[in-house]
Amino acid sequence: MTTPLTTSPRTVPRVPLLLIFASLLAQPVDAQDDWRAWGRDGGNQRHSPLTQITTDNVSTLVPAWRYEMPRPGLPSRPAQSTPLMVDGVLYLSFPYYRVVAVQPETGEELWHYTAPGQWDSAEHQQHWTGGSMRGLAYWEGDDRTPPQIVFGTEEGELISLDSKTGVPNGRFGNDGYVDLKTDDVMNGFPNMHYGIGSGVAVHKHLVFTGVHNADETGSKGPAGDVRAWDLRTGELVWTFHTVPHPGEVGNETWLDGSWENTSGANMWTFFTIDEERGILYMPLGSALNDFYGMDRRGDNLFANSIVAVDAMTGERLWHFQAVHHDLWDLDMPVPPILFDVERDGEAIPAVGVMTKYPVLFILNRVTGEPIYEIEERPVPGGDVPGEYYSATQPFPVKPPPFGRISFTMDDIATVAPEHTAACRELLMTYDGGRNRGPFTPPSEQGALVFPSTGGGTEFTGGTFDPTLGYYIINYADTGHISTLERVGEDPDREGYVGPPESRRAYWHVVDRLTVDGWPCWQPPWSSLVAVDVNTGEIAWKIPFGTVEGAPPGLLTGAPNSQKGGPTSTAAGLLFIGGASDRRFRAYETKTGRELWSVETEQMISGANPITYMGADGKQYVTVAAGTTLLSYRLP
Repeated sequence: MTTPLTTSPRTVPRVPLLLIFASLLAQPVDAQDDWRAWGRDGGNQRHSPLTQITTDNVSTLVPAWRYEMPRPGLPSRPAQSTPLMVDGVLYLSFPYYRVVAVQPETGEELWHYTAPGQWDSAEHQQHWTGGSMRGLAYWEGDDRTPPQIVFGTEEGELISLDSKTGVPNGRFGNDGYVDLKTDDVMNGFPNMHYGIGSGVAVHKHLVFTGVHNADETGSKGPAGDVRAWDLRTGELVWTFHTVPHPGEVGNETWLDGSWENTSGANMWTFFTIDEERGILYMPLGSALNDFYGMDRRGDNLFANSIVAVDAMTGERLWHFQAVHHDLWDLDMPVPPILFDVERDGEAIPAVGVMTKYPVLFILNRVTGEPIYEIEERPVPGGDVPGEYYSATQPFPVKPPPFGRISFTMDDIATVAPEHTAACRELLMTYDGGRNRGPFTPPSEQGALVFPSTGGGTEFTGGTFDPTLGYYIINYADTGHISTLERVGEDPDREGYVGPPESRRAYWHVVDRLTVDGWPCWQPPWSSLVAVDVNTGEIAWKIPFGTVEGAPPGLLTGAPNSQKGGPTSTAAGLLFIGGASDRRFRAYETKTGRELWSVETEQMISGANPITYMGADGKQYVTVAAGTTLLSYRLP
């Protein structure tokens, strides 16, 4: 790694401009292999047209270069970032609000930016400080503003940098910075957390921001509203109320006036954009609190919904709610993917959406109508005093669930006799787990809930191969005992921020049903799944990852291996990390056959690979593993 060149909002960095210009001149004018957005394009297909690396030669991949990301003097935090590749420059973000531009063929640093702040002070060593910096956005600029790299921080800042130099754009907000913590979204709780946890998105001259407002603050707190800002000035253009105000569609689903000052219902993952039609898709999370909702009775629109709006105005076009009155923290973390469904010779514009639950909803992305039927099915209620329980939840008829959603003692793991015996003993302390099927709610007695809070799927999302029509994602069969305990007057259990009226009525306790790290239900514990969107059927499903100590030949999948998403290519390959066995893998997209893997020094945790063509004529595959950016190519 070259010596970093740190910039500040008012200091022009000493950037090796000759090096940058030489690099840019060496690039082709029309770079068809660019990776200009988190999902490569606004539709989040994460599919590359490159074909140099094939199913025949992928097994010969070798390391090309590596870039080290740790910041001296600060606690190590693994990067969850996906790089961008634009016009021959690779851009990377990583913890403690750092952004770098590097040579894509060598990893040599071109410029380096660090957001202002004393991140090494005791005051800032808190839960969210430093941020994961999961993604960047690129704006091509206009006749007054050069191309920009745009991102948000967990401190509630929106920042725009010159892509050639890393200098903040003086025309944007206050010398390149916009303060997102405005009175209209803070709801009178100025000291509560409000920041960008994943990424922002760009369409024309607008940048869209969601928010990460911390789950543990009680039901009241900052709003989860989605907003659009003018990249030319930093001015606010529109606001969409994710918890509808009186007179707005959906307000009637918040009974007893519970809409007011409700926190959550936030867009904390990645946006999706139909760039041709100018539609912005917002996958929204659950309302707070995550595990009980007696003070937010009703179905709670637009929590746990995908909402399609006009990107330029914020006007709602349609919505679909995947979970009514969420009591499981299911959110909608998976970034929606746009694709076409072929039916009777017609191409139907579609969008695939998921919560943490193992079901894929496929909707017409223009109208919101289901392409495959969706049924409202009865689900268990509960007995927590004053709680509201939705009598039904939506399930797609196709595709079928591709992960565990229920449990009986017949499902206990039989990987090894000692493990089975220990799990049986553990489960009997919970009367067999008290799982009553899909959407079993948390209770004061405790109940086995699938998936666990961490989810079966995550923000890393999936990929789509347009040639095969396959939507591919990795899923982990996670579960936990979900127990609600009354807070009472215990001063240590009243929530961790906020005034008395925002504190918890209940304390949510999680017990993991594992023995020596192995879950107590039958494997596979993680799977890679391909869904044929043209038929609604599962094309293939394979265990993802391995477990040390499992009997030879038993395909278990690695537990909790949902934190890495796949990237596919036109050569019939997909690349993915995220398994807890620390291996980076390549598979054949058509069959799921594993073709190559390499063990990384650190786990790939929340980062997705990208692939691009270098100026040297080599195709590279690059991914963040822990605190290192790794790049591979053919010999």
